[in-house]
Amino acid sequence: MRIATFKHGGSERVGIVDGEQVQPLSKGTSVLELLAATPAKRERLVAREAKGKPLALDTVALQAPLRPTSMRDFVNFEAHVEGVVKTENPDAKVPEDWYDAPSFYFTSTTALFGPGDEIEIPPGCKRLDLELEIGVVVGRDGRDLTAEQAREHIAGLTIYNDFSARDHGAREKRLGLGWAKAKDFANVLGPWIVTIDELEQYRNGDRYDLELVASVNDIALGRDTLASIAWSFEEMLVYASRGAWLRAGDVLGSGTCGGGCLAELWGRNGKLEPPPLDVGDEVTLSVEGIGELVNRIIPGVEPILVPPARRLHPEPV
Repeated sequence: MRIATFKHGGSERVGIVDGEQVQPLSKGTSVLELLAATPAKRERLVAREAKGKPLALDTVALQAPLRPTSMRDFVNFEAHVEGVVKTENPDAKVPEDWYDAPSFYFTSTTALFGPGDEIEIPPGCKRLDLELEIGVVVGRDGRDLTAEQAREHIAGLTIYNDFSARDHGAREKRLGLGWAKAKDFANVLGPWIVTIDELEQYRNGDRYDLELVASVNDIALGRDTLASIAWSFEEMLVYASRGAWLRAGDVLGSGTCGGGCLAELWGRNGKLEPPPLDVGDEVTLSVEGIGELVNRIIPGVEPILVPPARRLHPEPV
């Protein structure tokens, strides 16, 4: 089942996408309610809550399919790490610590966008980048999960574009506190959530063999398969829930796939080629079994400057 949030006739609704149509559900129906249900209960819920005739998809404005409770973004594709580390040193290798356990950071739930939304270049950014990821949507609360338990907590998947200001991130990385202005301006989810049962046909062991393609202005940057992820979705939930609660509505980013961003290519090519995203560029993320997520880049605002710190010990003259 494909669960969407959309605007039509001045109101926002939840609906079920089928082909080129969306079936609106009653205003009291929530995305989380649908995700928490078993497939059989979900079908009954949809049948009960369907209101009115299906609408053509091209007559509605799709929104981000849900507002996440929290967002953890992992770094789970080795090919991506191999390329990005070369932006600092052409001889760099994947850090050994990366192989020890999944790594993630918390990112903004307020800088949320959906399919078709325009993305402003963040203030002062000269190296804007896209990142093709999968958003794993948690359907029920859990803590200290085993892999077997974690499977029951994965409700569905959506496409996730983790836009990045690479030049801002370079400074923030040197400070060692994690991402700040590099990541707080645009997290894009969509075009809908595909419930995990619908994707069983793509399952290969504990992975999903879905083709992933990121394109800028219809030119593909590269291709990967979701099956090449270093840790399975279940293993991501095991690690994230270790000594901590996962809540229904949380989203876990898979990390950027191989060939899913510009920085990886910059590292491999030894130069800014292809160029950073600029005004007018159209970014398309395509995922087999889910769909496409498209956004266009527009101008941003000039940064409001903040002065340097007042030094406790003035620099010598």
